Amino acid sequence: MKKKCIANKRGIALLITITVIMLFMTVAVELNRKMRSVVLSTAAMRDRLMLKHMASSGIHAGMAMLISDKYQTESDSLQDNWADPEAIEAVLNDMPFSDGKLTLKISDELGKIQINALVKFPEGRLFNNIQKMLWYQFLTPLKSKTEFFKEMEPISIVNSIKDWLDSGDNEAITGLGGAESAYYGSFDPPYRSRNGPLPHLGEVVLIKGVPHELFHGLGETPGISKYMTVYGATRSKGNKFTYEGKININTAALPVLAALLPLDQQELAKSIYDYRAEISKLENTDALSDPTWYKNVPGFSGIKIEPKLLTTRSDIFSIESTASLNETKITTFAVVERRKEKESGKWICKILNWQTK
Repeated sequence: MKKKCIANKRGIALLITITVIMLFMTVAVELNRKMRSVVLSTAAMRDRLMLKHMASSGIHAGMAMLISDKYQTESDSLQDNWADPEAIEAVLNDMPFSDGKLTLKISDELGKIQINALVKFPEGRLFNNIQKMLWYQFLTPLKSKTEFFKEMEPISIVNSIKDWLDSGDNEAITGLGGAESAYYGSFDPPYRSRNGPLPHLGEVVLIKGVPHELFHGLGETPGISKYMTVYGATRSKGNKFTYEGKININTAALPVLAALLPLDQQELAKSIYDYRAEISKLENTDALSDPTWYKNVPGFSGIKIEPKLLTTRSDIFSIESTASLNETKITTFAVVERRKEKESGKWICKILNWQTK
């Protein structure tokens, strides 16, 4: 009986020992897992911090290219280095990064339709009728793109955008399709119209008649957001501002070029686009310096685009810089404006917007 008791005690002791060993092993495994997690997390944080600095450096490299370009030519076109992928790649290759990859894209914001130019600022009450026609010519062709846009009423959308922007009119509704704060106040949650210039483009989807599909795109049809900008403000009298709404014909996308033409002439926009592409291959930068160069396109001698819509100069650009390493990627997006300093007379880039994601 005594031997059996001793055997039982030894068995219990062995069981306890095994249990303790298993417990230590579990703790060790969990500790190792946590240590590995901490190491990996620290490495990921290190990589993200490095990539954030790389992306920021890319933005400043883009700004430097834009400043250099301003000293070289007065007009802006796709001939310029900031629009040349090979020139951009050469600049990035000179940057001393041993790890990671950096890509850069620079776009002309004034090659787009300035949504805030639809209303005459600084008063902010009346339509800019030239811009109103531009919008109508821009939206109308979309009706034939997809079945979803078939019932769209371009003039109603234009009226709603105008009501969102305008002020000082006692909330008067423009036309049959317009909408002021009383309309938006019926939503849950309610909100009010801006009654002033849009500060960011995403606000457009809040406006009556602008569904997400129209703004972001549907299928193979790009959204209108691709061809619009909220930038372009210029000084008027005193400290007030206005939006000229001029579009750089040298950098505008094909749908924007088409919107510059009457509806029955919009098929000619492709000829302007192709002619510009051919000229851009040449070294003659003066060929695109005059806003009326489109008249040199074969068959365009009798075509006239509203002069108040055209320019060949731009000073507002968006820069997208993406830094990547392994599976981690950081993208910084900035909008900058080239300005000349009064004291030094040097050109600089002022940052208007900066986002990192």
